[in-house]
Amino acid sequence: MAVTVADINKLRKQTGAGMMDCKKALTEADGDFDAAIDILRKKGQKVAAKRGDNEAHEGLIIAKANADGKSGVILKLNCETDFVARNQDFYNFVDTIVNVALTNMPADADALKALPYDDKLSVADKITEQVGVIGEKLDLSGYATLNADLVAVYNHPGNQLAAIVGLNKNNDSAKDAGHQVAMQVAAMAPLAIDANGVEQSVLDHELEIGKELAIQEGKPADMAEKISQGRLHKFLKENTLLSQPFVKDSKVTVQDFLNSVDKDLTVSDFKRFSLK
Repeated sequence: MAVTVADINKLRKQTGAGMMDCKKALTEADGDFDAAIDILRKKGQKVAAKRGDNEAHEGLIIAKANADGKSGVILKLNCETDFVARNQDFYNFVDTIVNVALTNMPADADALKALPYDDKLSVADKITEQVGVIGEKLDLSGYATLNADLVAVYNHPGNQLAAIVGLNKNNDSAKDAGHQVAMQVAAMAPLAIDANGVEQSVLDHELEIGKELAIQEGKPADMAEKISQGRLHKFLKENTLLSQPFVKDSKVTVQDFLNSVDKDLTVSDFKRFSLK
């Protein structure tokens, strides 16, 4: 059957594929839209197989919270080139997947991929379809959820860095403070909320490095042990969120800042993704 321009535009709007790809798919499918979509998906599978070993270090990261501010997600979808990452259509695609995640709050990336993207395709199938549309490898390489009394988000301009933070109170002052702390997490990349959240292997490694440096500086073993403890304390102050100097006022810690807003306000969790 003859394929009309209206048919091509309809398929293009539905899939994001190029005009010529839509025309070829509809012609091959004799005008059957579902069959044409399958043809485009198979094209995506072929492209994905060819580009499977390619590196996908570019992409977008989007963090978003639900309207009630009690849950949020952060997601990273990688592509191969900055040209694709800066395309508005690609941003819209990633944002749509974020909205699917936010609505359903799946536990992990595999569960997210299994969810319906629309009434025809799963999220995984839609990503594969877009591989054929874009012509680049796409990889949903990062996904996390967060639930708290208040979830605050920060998306750095350009969407190559984002953070979500959970706080133990939900009010207007906490919302503003949460945004400030989410910016802190994005900028300073803390390892944990406080020292209790740092893995023992990291603590042991830092102690060993501190001790070895002290010995190389000529300090006796017993003194080197004390010096390594001091260096560990400094490491924890710089790398745990609540003990870090607050980026907007380095004279106070993040916890001091939170206490200035509300004496009982603190962070319950955070997530941070970066492309670099």
